[in-house]
Amino acid sequence: GRLASQVSNTSDVIIAGGGMVGASLAVALADLPLRIAVIEPLPLGSEAQPSFDERTIALNAASRVIFQTLGVWPGMAADAGVLRSIHLSDQGRFGITRMQAADYGLPGLGYVIPTRSVGQALFQRIEASNRIDFICPASLSELAWTGDDSVDVTLDDGRSLRARLLVGADGARSQVRTAMGVEADLHDYGAKAIVSSVATSRAIDGRAFERFTATGPIALLPGPHERCVLVWTRPVEDADELVSQDEAEFLTRLNADFGRRLGRLHALGRRQAYPLYRVMARRLVGPRSVLIGNAANNLHPVAGQGFNLGLRDAATLAEIIADACAEGQDMGDAARLAGYARRREADRRAVAGMTHGLIQLFSNHTPGLRSGRNLGLLTTDLLPGLKRRMAVRSTGFAGQPPRLARGLPISTHEPQVVS
Repeated sequence: GRLASQVSNTSDVIIAGGGMVGASLAVALADLPLRIAVIEPLPLGSEAQPSFDERTIALNAASRVIFQTLGVWPGMAADAGVLRSIHLSDQGRFGITRMQAADYGLPGLGYVIPTRSVGQALFQRIEASNRIDFICPASLSELAWTGDDSVDVTLDDGRSLRARLLVGADGARSQVRTAMGVEADLHDYGAKAIVSSVATSRAIDGRAFERFTATGPIALLPGPHERCVLVWTRPVEDADELVSQDEAEFLTRLNADFGRRLGRLHALGRRQAYPLYRVMARRLVGPRSVLIGNAANNLHPVAGQGFNLGLRDAATLAEIIADACAEGQDMGDAARLAGYARRREADRRAVAGMTHGLIQLFSNHTPGLRSGRNLGLLTTDLLPGLKRRMAVRSTGFAGQPPRLARGLPISTHEPQVVS
């Protein structure tokens, strides 16, 4: 990537937001004959940038294929823990559902990986590209649409940039979404996710556990260095109290709620708590502008699907841009962007619905519903077809997966040869 001082003021694509989804899109576009500008408000490598903090994410099988096809997976793989099976259970009840990667012919249902490792692998690729301008720290102060063929962006330092397409990859509180005049539906879960790591006295051995309790789900995932990643969702006041407790008290409550499946949980890591809310943009596209990642849909982490959904946004948009390039057409015209929105709609609705549905189902204490959901867990375990549908959705291969998720290059067109 070129330094801000060398940046030209016209680009083909401006990506607002240099987190994991924005950076993935830049990498996907890096080999096209385009000038890309990425605008990121936080200094590169900042602890405040979620792509570089202590968090880990669960990449599903489709996301791994996308990163492999882009050539960045080898830079991440060393830090990735493989999820070979997922166990869903309900505290104090008999229902349990297990999904095994081997049942679907996959090496893993997913991979648990520190966000920092993903960020670093993507940025190495961005730095090596002379087509990508990484403008950082900088943020948007205003947008203007001049005529029909470009969008003008003014940065907070007074510089102005022009492009044929603006991509909002700037998170749940997206400035681009606001500037586009797109409303978003917000659902506050009134809860926080406590994220930490723990050691277990029994090896977790590639298994992920999602345990639904009366006060919220506990997820334990195989993490790096033989430790487990903990994501414990609690109502806001409970979460704040738990984060402030000493380690022994916290572990006593965690062990009581999670049970003894992995023996004793001990050696707690640093705790951080993140508020949980769902944000769904009512539209994905506007004039020469498009929303991807959390700017389009910010989800509850219960099913670990948020980043995977955003990565499929980026992969699909890259494919649409690549096709426009190959055909010598305008990548930012309304019909092409409408095509992107159509392609993404079913996937985002299904994943958001599955995530929200799990939370609604497992946070409801009506007695009939509790036995119903246990039956649901058991039924899912006993009916392979239903389980397969759930697995296909959660591994990211449902519907019309982007080419990158099928191991194909973003453009299927032969490059046009000019004689």
